[in-house]
Amino acid sequence: MSESMNEKEKMIESLMDEVEGEIIEKKRWVLFGLPWTFTKYSINKDVLTINTGLLNKQENDCYMYKIQDVKLTSTVFQRMSGLGDVICYTGDTTNPEIVLHNIKNSKDVKNYILKNSEVARLKRRTLNMLNIGAGDMADAGADL
Repeated sequence: MSESMNEKEKMIESLMDEVEGEIIEKKRWVLFGLPWTFTKYSINKDVLTINTGLLNKQENDCYMYKIQDVKLTSTVFQRMSGLGDVICYTGDTTNPEIVLHNIKNSKDVKNYILKNSEVARLKRRTLNMLNIGAGDMADAGADL
C-alpha cells in the first residue's frame, strides 16, 4: 500500500512540475483601435481569475480543483482570427459555468486549464462525483 502511495505522490509531483507558469489573456474586441471590452483572464496552477470593468471593476476567482470539465468552441469568424471560447464547468455554486471569450491560442489554454485542474484535484485528493439523471431522492422511495 505504501508503494502505491509513493507512486501516486511521484506522479503528482511530476505533473506539478509540467504545469508551472501563468497565462494572462485579454478578451479581444477592438473598436477604432481601442479595446471595446475591459476583461482580463489570469490563469495559474491554483486559481482562475477574471477581472472585468473599467469604472466598476469586478474580480471573480475560481479554484482550479473546482473545475470539472473544459470545452472549446469557436465560430467561423473566431477560427479565421485564431480565437476561441473556453468554457469551464465548475462545482462552484456562484458560477457553475465560466466562459472565457475570444481567447488567442484557445486550445493551449483549454489544455492548460484541464491539466492544472486535474493536478489540483489530485493534490487536494478531491473526488468529483456528478449526479446525472438520478432524479430526486424522494422519488426513489416512491418506487419501492
